[in-house]
Amino acid sequence: MNILDAISEHKKIEILKRKQKRPLGDLSTFPHYRRITNEIDLKSLQTGPGIIAEFKRKSPSKGVLNPTADPVRTAGGYRAAGVSAMSVLTDRNFFGGSFRDLHMIRDAFENLVLLRKDFIMDPYQIHESSAYGADMILLIAALLEKSQVEELAMEAGSLGLKVLFEVHAIDEMEKWHPSISYVGVNNRDLKTFRVDRQLSMELIRQMPPRVVPVSESGIGHPSEVDQLYRAGYKLFLMGERFMSQPDPAVACGEFIKALTREP
Repeated sequence: MNILDAISEHKKIEILKRKQKRPLGDLSTFPHYRRITNEIDLKSLQTGPGIIAEFKRKSPSKGVLNPTADPVRTAGGYRAAGVSAMSVLTDRNFFGGSFRDLHMIRDAFENLVLLRKDFIMDPYQIHESSAYGADMILLIAALLEKSQVEELAMEAGSLGLKVLFEVHAIDEMEKWHPSISYVGVNNRDLKTFRVDRQLSMELIRQMPPRVVPVSESGIGHPSEVDQLYRAGYKLFLMGERFMSQPDPAVACGEFIKALTREP
């Protein structure tokens, strides 16, 4: 069993437990549920790349990254650095995340675009995302059938949430649903952890029409962002590059400053 299979099996049990602990009706009483969501400024991406900076304490591939990082302080630093959005891991078992992180950041920053990053497999999780203040959710093609992608994407749309659809192979692109406007290529194989940025270069030609292309993972230098931006990518989801540093917000700010100096 590879790590993605292990995560999938664990997540199914976790979802059942959460449904029992907090029924769907309870989520509808949360202040952020069905709120008017924030959207990424797409016009700004016409003049330069946008960064989706991630907050996570650990990962299956790199282990513990930054166990003491403060989510609110980091979010404030990311926002000051000029990120297009912030990705917040809510998976506890494999990434050290929590709903508390997402909720605290939303309460502190009403207008910051927040992507809930987790292994979403059930419509219940879409409603959780809304309740805790997310603006966007991640759907991973490798975890889902085409019919599930459609169901989850439509459920997200009914709550005002945008979808980032993540692929790692050309055949996974066939699961895309026309309601999804963000398509990400994960340069890291979730089954083997092997990183190959060339995958983004290959799959940019296979993007559906009128979507916003996103390159994810394995990006460490402004020149890599510049190359991918020239190829057609508009957004870049980055986590370990920042979270492995003592102060992720400072690392993010320095990266974005260097990015603006790239020729």
